[in-house]
Amino acid sequence: MTQDPHFNYVTANRFYVEIDSEIAASFSECAGLGINLQVQPVIEGGVNDQQRFLLDTPSFSKVTLKRGVTDSLDFWDWLQKILDNNTHQRRNVSILLFNQAGETMQCWTLIGAVPIGWRADSLQARSETVALEELTLAYEGLKIEGKSTGSGFAQLSQGRDGSTGYFPGAS
Repeated sequence: MTQDPHFNYVTANRFYVEIDSEIAASFSECAGLGINLQVQPVIEGGVNDQQRFLLDTPSFSKVTLKRGVTDSLDFWDWLQKILDNNTHQRRNVSILLFNQAGETMQCWTLIGAVPIGWRADSLQARSETVALEELTLAYEGLKIEGKSTGSGFAQLSQGRDGSTGYFPGAS
């Protein structure tokens, strides 16, 4: 039995996050990707057995990224610029999902993303877990691309070192 290429499922544990086409960090979790369309019902005289509706503007859910705390303050600096009323801090953020061979399978690009929240996990003297930080992003639009398109996305599909796939040693 051959596998249908339209159903090439991948695991959710191989992903990277790019900000302005540069790999920003390795995150342990990305949650909240989504879009909802609101509908407005319209009453149409004489039509009693159906409902008509108009589509309203889309609503994009907030995305939360989690990673281990490092010595990098890049995300805090980005948020600090927003706090200092420097409003020109929107960036395109891409979440790239890879298959087990290291090939990029999908890319979700958050258009015009801005940080709207940052927090650190609680610190406990008896804990042996990695300290995590969380960055929450709001965005103005969402673009989803398949295997081999996009700016930084195409670069990753071929590999930054010229090999096939992003992950070293993957075949």
